[in-house]
Amino acid sequence: MKTEIHQFENGIRLVHQRSDSLVAHFGFMVLTGSRDEEEDEHGMAHFIEHVIFKGTKKRKNFHIISRLEDVGGDINAYTTKEETCIHSSFLREDYERAIELTFDICFNSIFPEKELKKEKNVIIDEILSYQDSPSELIFDDFEEQVYHGLPIGRNILGTQEKLESFGRQDILQFIQKNYSTSEMVICSVGDISMNRLIKICGKYFAAIPRKERLKKRLIPNGYKPEFRTIDKNTFQNHCMLGNLAYPVNDERRIGLMLLSNILGGPGMNSRLNMSLRERNGYSYDVESHYAPYSDTGVFMVYFGCDKGKFDKSLKLVYKEFESLRKHALSDWQLRKAKKQILGQVAIMAENNEALMLSLGKSLLMFNRVDSLEETGKRIEAITSDQILEIANHILDPAAISVLKYN
Repeated sequence: MKTEIHQFENGIRLVHQRSDSLVAHFGFMVLTGSRDEEEDEHGMAHFIEHVIFKGTKKRKNFHIISRLEDVGGDINAYTTKEETCIHSSFLREDYERAIELTFDICFNSIFPEKELKKEKNVIIDEILSYQDSPSELIFDDFEEQVYHGLPIGRNILGTQEKLESFGRQDILQFIQKNYSTSEMVICSVGDISMNRLIKICGKYFAAIPRKERLKKRLIPNGYKPEFRTIDKNTFQNHCMLGNLAYPVNDERRIGLMLLSNILGGPGMNSRLNMSLRERNGYSYDVESHYAPYSDTGVFMVYFGCDKGKFDKSLKLVYKEFESLRKHALSDWQLRKAKKQILGQVAIMAENNEALMLSLGKSLLMFNRVDSLEETGKRIEAITSDQILEIANHILDPAAISVLKYN
């Protein structure tokens, strides 16, 4: 299906792909996340994502929740280190209902102090729940280790102490500093024409005054590899190891995505899963991740194992690193790896909600949206020599940081 893009005069961009499905998906993204916080604002972006639903100039929080749920739809939100998103799914005849509600939430929220107090307790419970899950917590602790002392290294949820200090004026000040129309994207997948969608979105979003970003992000530098152990009194060892990697606009990004997929992607036939789990039975869960940001990136490998098998497991991980650094992929191995990731991308594109979010993030980060065919060409263009060069850069043992939970 054709992807269409429109930009309003205030800088807000709109991306849409038409679908004949009965269900439509709509989202609003802004390029502001937890890395845009000052130290005394830690957790603010995520806090706003929660309390933005707690009342507008014309709706109580119950009316916000019920507006789409009464017609079988739903609305949700998420915060990352670099963006915040409000998104909804609904029957296609309810497009304007969803668009108007999204606009009202994003631009007319009043952040009542009574509701702020209640929601702080909810988020504190979320923080405590997260701390009870070492296999999730270690991702944040590792990025804090890699980006030590920098905003991008801090976790998204914040701390109880910081959270309790936030008031309505703090929220409004953060929004004023960090939310700009030139960094806002509306995304949609559903059975509506682009002209009709532009008309409805323009009715609500086009009148927002143009605003540019006032605050610049702090660019990470000064990385030093480190082996760190934290006592968590867990039943098994949890381990994360990795290195700084490429930002989203680096031409090596897709090559590293392919390398990560070969090493520890979702397939059971990934090299690390075959080595640690299938051949040796050391680990139930082993996986690799590559998180590209606007000006940096991080590559990570996670595994959990019995405490008596940690040294052997870590040795096997390094063995797979060394293999990829010493031996170029054969033509057959490269074709297989490309086919696997192409299939994963195509399957994900069949999920219209995931597609809608992907369209929005692509326009937000790259100011373009590649088709499946264009993405396929970029993947097919990767050579085994490029993979070898990337492996020697990213998987260099001298540059690897390790975080271990005991």
